Amino acid sequence: MSKQLLSGAQALAEGALAAGCRHYFGCPLSPQSQVGDYLAQRLPQVGGSFVQVPSEPAALGMLLGAAMAGARVLTSSSSPGLSLIQEGISHLAALELPVVIADFARSGPGLGNDHPAQSDYFQATRGGGHGDYRSLVLAPDSVQELCDLTIRAFDLADTYRNPVLLLADGLLAGLKEPVELPRPIDPAALPAKDWALGNRGERPGRTLTSYYPEPKFLENHNYKLVRKYDAVTRDQVDWQSHEAGDARLVVVAYGSAARIARGAIARLRERGLKVGLFRPITLWPFPAKPLKELCRVVRHLLVVELNAGQMVEDVRLAVAGRAQVNLYARPGGVLPSPDQVAHRISHYYHQARLHEQDQGPGRGGGR
Repeated sequence: MSKQLLSGAQALAEGALAAGCRHYFGCPLSPQSQVGDYLAQRLPQVGGSFVQVPSEPAALGMLLGAAMAGARVLTSSSSPGLSLIQEGISHLAALELPVVIADFARSGPGLGNDHPAQSDYFQATRGGGHGDYRSLVLAPDSVQELCDLTIRAFDLADTYRNPVLLLADGLLAGLKEPVELPRPIDPAALPAKDWALGNRGERPGRTLTSYYPEPKFLENHNYKLVRKYDAVTRDQVDWQSHEAGDARLVVVAYGSAARIARGAIARLRERGLKVGLFRPITLWPFPAKPLKELCRVVRHLLVVELNAGQMVEDVRLAVAGRAQVNLYARPGGVLPSPDQVAHRISHYYHQARLHEQDQGPGRGGGR
């Protein structure tokens, strides 16, 4: 393993290369254009192909074709670009094609601006395409995690034959941090995909389709997808807790918002306030069960989001009234400072009179 100083966009690209991805199809759109710029140089060095296309739907079509042939493939975009490929993601899910799609979210709605935001949460976790389908969604909060979760995304995509989204934002795209790069995988060493198309040779023919004119066949296919999504929900939930062992109030945040919240919590801990953090890493499947279990001992949650309030809906569904859920939302690309978040947490902490509670025993939450 080697350590390099990389931006988030570069770390994602290196993670894809380490995972054995040799094909990238993309369209430049800030704040993620650096992904394509970087891979345009790196992919030819490892025998791969970089294709810049005129539109995001065109990139999705090429992604679909390469995935049908069994290749590990990547595309990346930012919020309006992700909107344009929602129909294509529905086709990928129906065809059970393993691909990785990275979204570095920017402010919206509409063109908005290229400042960081988390307003793509609904779009990523619910999907804007048609039909009953789901995409796995991973949310990194550091440059190192952008590399690590990209590798994990390719493995999950292959395991479940399903699209996987990496949901980051403009802050992480440009942020530079030291990154431990893992030993790269030789694409030739990856397990064979016995469903993929390509050179037939002596084997029987194969077919991939998302069109089922017979209703019963479509229903059976959808039930198969439902069973797969149930397995993902059972086996792939991931989260992280920080300072939650004795917390009376827990902040729920992901990605850059969680990063800012950790700085706020450090300040509040120095002042004696017992505040912790619960950070979902998988946004779908959402870590509802561990959050619900945390609420056996914590009765106050504060959701911090860089939007007008989206993940807060999943938090409220998860805790089912077992805790008071409040929201600190900052839409429009304005990043709050750790001091501003600390001020809001402190206000709620004292408003709920948590500072008056007696010292209690240590309490666990998350992992």
